[in-house]
Amino acid sequence: MADLPKNPFKAAILAGEVQLGLWSGIRDSIIVEMLGDCGYDFVTIDCEHAANDLPDVIMAAQALRSTAAHMAARVPGLDPVVLKRILDAGVQTVFVPYVQTVEEARLAAASVAYPPKGIRGVAGATMATGFGAVEDYYHKARDEICLIVQIETQTGLDNLEAIAAVDGIDAIFIGPSDLSASLGYPGQMTSDHMRAAIRDAISRVTAAGKPAGFLAGNKELLELAKEAGAKFIVPGIDAALLRGAAMANVAAYKYLKD
Repeated sequence: MADLPKNPFKAAILAGEVQLGLWSGIRDSIIVEMLGDCGYDFVTIDCEHAANDLPDVIMAAQALRSTAAHMAARVPGLDPVVLKRILDAGVQTVFVPYVQTVEEARLAAASVAYPPKGIRGVAGATMATGFGAVEDYYHKARDEICLIVQIETQTGLDNLEAIAAVDGIDAIFIGPSDLSASLGYPGQMTSDHMRAAIRDAISRVTAAGKPAGFLAGNKELLELAKEAGAKFIVPGIDAALLRGAAMANVAAYKYLKD
């Protein structure tokens, strides 16, 4: 029999250690494998705003297995069936976007736990169980699963403490893009209003006793998030980093065309 793999990301953020991550939307397992050894603590495969589906998540998990980075996945939305399939593929850290109410948070928590505590469907020969080799998987699995819900609306902010208090919510991620639109400042992430909202949200998550997460392509916002108490921070998205590096490369050598 085999041991259930530990979740180093969950252990780290619950211990108060800061984890640095990357959002990955490029559907290429070779790129994912390369990113896994760039120094990030975790790489999140995005299935909400990128063209990744379950087969892509599986290939990414296989690519990251030999690297130093922990594998996470963001599901397209709050769907128990999708969460079940992602977990059966062996993913232990899941981001659930656009959670706004206690009822939604409870459904997310139930979706990642087996009965009688939850509603996760039971299957035997899955990647998560080592195809049946992991001893006592059904009693141990939830201990190593990290459920992260995303607060991205005014309604979510209004219910933040109640959501954080739901049994089974391991961490809360503040999504600045959707939040800026919901608060009436779409795309204005660095405005005074958004800076105050981000700081307040992360501080409230921390005060509620849950690790807070944040993503931004702006250094000042990332430092603000860290100061407010964020424990898992995402400073980049793979496609944006590639585009930025490519544009810098062109700018550096454009003189060769003269």
